[in-house]
This record gives sequence, structure tokens and C-alpha cells, in this order.
Amino acid sequence: MTGFLILEMRRSLRDVRYLVLAVALPIGLYLLFAGLFGSHEQTALGLSQPTELMVAMIAYGAMWAVFSATGPRIAHERAIGWTRQLRVTPLRPASALSGKLVTALAAALPAMVLVAVTAVASHHVQLSAAQWLAMLAAMWAGVLPLALLGLAIGYLAADEIAFPLTMALYFALGALGGLWMPPSVMPHAMQDIGQALPSNAVAELGWRITGGQAPALRAVLVLTAWTLGSATAALLAYRRRNTMSVH
Repeated sequence: MTGFLILEMRRSLRDVRYLVLAVALPIGLYLLFAGLFGSHEQTALGLSQPTELMVAMIAYGAMWAVFSATGPRIAHERAIGWTRQLRVTPLRPASALSGKLVTALAAALPAMVLVAVTAVASHHVQLSAAQWLAMLAAMWAGVLPLALLGLAIGYLAADEIAFPLTMALYFALGALGGLWMPPSVMPHAMQDIGQALPSNAVAELGWRITGGQAPALRAVLVLTAWTLGSATAALLAYRRRNTMSVH
């Protein structure tokens, strides 16, 4: 299991799509948006614009990090027969599945931290040590349902469909979840949709913690519901794919 995790992590961190979409894109968008709109006046959420943008881009980078380690990669591994090869090794199926999940969550950490470092270096964002730890920990835990959703896509979608499907989901969750623009300036209908999405709930955890507030119950409930739904979908997809391969 340890060897499998090390292999998966190396593959994730060397993936060009991961480096571009989970690291370079959120950092680039942060520098662009903070440069254009980065006044230190308080926003509707009571945060400075650079801080609010930092949290949004941390959520954005973490989201692709967990998607890149699950959906497109698993679909490609199925297509080339790698998953069948794993079944003849001593690695148990449950360990392989949990290993994918752990790898996805681990891949999110560098993407999150690098956005935070960029915000500190470029716009002097300042938080207490407790706020940094609480914010990063809460948002890291919050991307669990997205990692599980990626697993479901990986075991359901064909290789040629998985990447464009994941990309579309990535951009849709970012735009509708209020990561590209403050939720307060979005139309009310989009705000209502966004509040039901895990991307917005992850960012909401970060915004409230950096603002010195307790996490909102709504965000916790949304993430809990998405975790249960995504876990069920991932497990059913995995069992279905294994059953089909046996027959």
C-alpha cells in the first residue's frame, strides 16, 4: 500500500495538467484579479479583496488537484488495462480505491499552500497562525466530496469523455460557486445555485475562518450531503466496473 501511494503521488505531482490547472492557473488568476481589483477595502464578506480572492483560488486549485488524480487518470488506466493489472497484485481492491482517494487529497495540499504563499508574497495577506491552520485544514477536508465525485467519474466515464467532462465540471463549479467573482455581485438565481454547490461551500469555510467567524452550518450541511452522495456514486461505479470486468 505504501509503495502504491508513493507511486501515485509521484505521478500526480509530475502530471502537466495538474501543474497547469491546479497550480499555475489559480496562482495566475489570483495575481490577475488581485492586481485589477485588489484594494484592501473590506468586501461584502468583511475581508480585504486580496484575502477573499486568495481563499477562492485556494478552493479552485484544490478542486482540480483532486479531479486530476481521480477522474481522467482512472478512466485512462481502465482503457490501457492498468486496473486489470492491479488485480493480479497483492494489493486489495479496497486498498487501491482508498489509495486513489488519499492521493487525490494529498495532491490538493501543494496547490493550496502555493496559492497562500503567493498571496502573502505579492499582496501581504496576513492571518494568525491559528487562522492559517484552521482555514487550510477546513478547506482541505472540504474537498473530500469533490475527490469522491472524481472517483465516480473515473469509473463511469470512457477515457475520451472523462477529461472534457471533468474540465467542464471544474469550470462550472468555479463560475457558479462564486470562485471567479464575489457571490455578492452575482445574480440572485446564480447565488441560489452556488450555495448548493460544494465549491462554494469549501470557499465559504475559508472566508468565514479568515474573517474570524465560525464555519457556517449551511456550508457544513452542503458538504456533508455532497460527501454522502458522491461516496455512494463512487462505490456503485467501482462495484459496477469490477462486476463488468469479471464477466
